[in-house]
Amino acid sequence: MDTLRPGSSGSQPRTLYQKLVESHTVRRLDDEHVLLYADLHVLNEYTSPQAFAGLREYRRSAWRPEANLAVIDHVNTTRRIAGRRAADEGAALLIDTISRNCREFAIELYDLDDPRQGIEHIVVPEQGLALPGMVIVCGDSHTTTYGAFGALGFGVGTSEVEHVLATQTLVYRRLKNFLINVRGVLPVGVTAKDLIMFVIGRIGAAGANCYAVEFAGEAIAALDMAGRMTVCNMAMECGARAVVMAPDAKTVAYVAARPRSVPEEWLPDAQQFWLGLHSDAGAVFDRTLNLEAAQVEPSVTWGTSPEQVIPIGGAVPDPALEPDPVRRAAIQRSLAYMGLEAGASLSGLRIDRVFIGSCTNGRIDDLRAAAAVIQGHRVAAHVRAMVVPGSWEVRRTAQAEGLADIFTAAGFEWREPGCSMCLAMNDDVLLPGERCASSTNRNFEGRQGRAGRTHLMSPAMAAAAAICGVITDVRRIGG
Repeated sequence: MDTLRPGSSGSQPRTLYQKLVESHTVRRLDDEHVLLYADLHVLNEYTSPQAFAGLREYRRSAWRPEANLAVIDHVNTTRRIAGRRAADEGAALLIDTISRNCREFAIELYDLDDPRQGIEHIVVPEQGLALPGMVIVCGDSHTTTYGAFGALGFGVGTSEVEHVLATQTLVYRRLKNFLINVRGVLPVGVTAKDLIMFVIGRIGAAGANCYAVEFAGEAIAALDMAGRMTVCNMAMECGARAVVMAPDAKTVAYVAARPRSVPEEWLPDAQQFWLGLHSDAGAVFDRTLNLEAAQVEPSVTWGTSPEQVIPIGGAVPDPALEPDPVRRAAIQRSLAYMGLEAGASLSGLRIDRVFIGSCTNGRIDDLRAAAAVIQGHRVAAHVRAMVVPGSWEVRRTAQAEGLADIFTAAGFEWREPGCSMCLAMNDDVLLPGERCASSTNRNFEGRQGRAGRTHLMSPAMAAAAAICGVITDVRRIGG
């Protein structure tokens, strides 16, 4: 068994990612693969049923049920429907199935009537279950969110979900190291969402394939924890299988205040350990990218991939100017699907729907930013807009702070927690041809509904679009 711990001395300087992998390696399998221990396994109703069925078929139990947590978030309705938990029978079956599985295998479940319920990647940090130095896995690709805490989080497939349930380990292929250093200060009116969209546009949807990305630099250090989670959450859209940031005083303060963090008497030692989690001086990265924060602007996607993004003042690309035939064809397909013309501006483009929520931007900080823009305004008459808090805790806080009143007074629908319109897996979907300003993480064809058209942007930008009825530079509103 590998006995190295993060921060311990070694034969050569190591990156934070390497330390996290080495500290959780049960056995080295070959030059590329290890058997990796997972401190926490997060399950949801959508990707877990087959895994539990596999355990049952081979008469296996969950090896460490206390190291697992289940939530319901993908398929539940976010509006009250005569007391129903789901809008259709298929979704109701998934909800009932995970409830039965968790009872049978003694796994804690944040059910829909639990005051801690919400989107998995929001409630886990909110409760203090994501701690620096941990390895966290989940059957969801945006598990990279936990890199904001100096933890190694990544998504796994259904067969791996079953393996982790049975052994608390999985076979893991080690990644190369990629440092993205963001220097300077983000301009006024520019958010963490704009920053990560800028990064994805810069390196492409496959730019970090086979890499673990570490974000560093003054702009990253200046972000609050919500902003860091947004960056780590969406960084997997450029292919990153793992994303990490070194913990600092902000990390420690956030974690220490959570209800299920380490016991108070352990905090001094824990804080000392957490602050020691960083890449060593002289650690070698396989790739390094230096970016200037001053270059980032409020951004919007124009196509059907998160990499197809431009600043709000930019123009939709012209496929005729793209020399690569594969990329040219992709641009042409995206323009056709989105109903856009080459060279067009997104500013002033009419929208039908606005969605503020998701594991990327459904935190209380995101709702505060959107409410600051909305206050004193009304949603455009032709726009249907909704806000879906990421958890019941977020919803309660927003109501206590008066944010819910601001949204409802402006004409927004104020919903209950869930993934909602982030993905067409529940009753919150776009109609064919509807155009949506969305604070989510993906704009694939059909992602929010068959033939729906999604433009990704920050919550503040989405709020501005709701007011104006068109995609708008939020800086012109002054929120």
